[in-house]
This record gives sequence, structure tokens and C-alpha cells, in this order.
Amino acid sequence: MKSFAHFILILIVAYVAGMVLPWWSVALVAFLVTLLMPLSPGKSFFSAFLSIFVLWMMLAFYMDVRNDHILANRMSEMILKVRSAPLMGVISAFLGALVAGFGATTAAFLRAAKKPA
Repeated sequence: MKSFAHFILILIVAYVAGMVLPWWSVALVAFLVTLLMPLSPGKSFFSAFLSIFVLWMMLAFYMDVRNDHILANRMSEMILKVRSAPLMGVISAFLGALVAGFGATTAAFLRAAKKPA
């Protein structure tokens, strides 16, 4: 249950932060949420990873449909040499999710290092 609350909180705060902050704010959000709601390093990584992956996939799909797949198709042709708009969404969501997962794992290890032995 704690992992689900962690997942939802990262998803919501990252969405709001993404409106005013740069793309890498997902790492800050995951870091701060994990400091407030401690989980093990593995659980914190996967919770943050999945929440940002889901968020960025939904946002990429929404933006892609709004411009009739023109931008994503052109970017995928230029970068990947393949015309695949969904693949661009998956790759960008994966990269953002990795950044968030590493931010959350950093906070989990920081909390673990502070515990007395």
C-alpha cells in the first residue's frame, strides 16, 4: 500500500512540477517524495520508474495525437531511421523513468546511510 501511495504521489507532483520546471525535475520530485515516504532502494526505484514511465507515456500519446503524429514521425525518422511515433514515446518515457528511478534510489540510499548501525 505504501508503494502505491509513493507511485501516485510521484505521478501527481511530477505532473504539476513539469508545468513550471524543466524535464529533469522528475528526479527532484522522486528524490523528495522518497525522503518523505521511505521505501527500500529497490521498491523506490521501481515505484518512481513506473510512475514517470506511465506519466510520460500518457503525455507523449496526448501530444502525439494532438499534432496528428507529425512531429514524432519526423523525429523518429531523423534519430532512429525508422518511422515509428510510438517508439519515440517509449524511448523518451524510458529515459525519463530512469532519471526518476535513480533520483528515488539516491534518496533511499541516503536514508539508509543515516541509520545508526
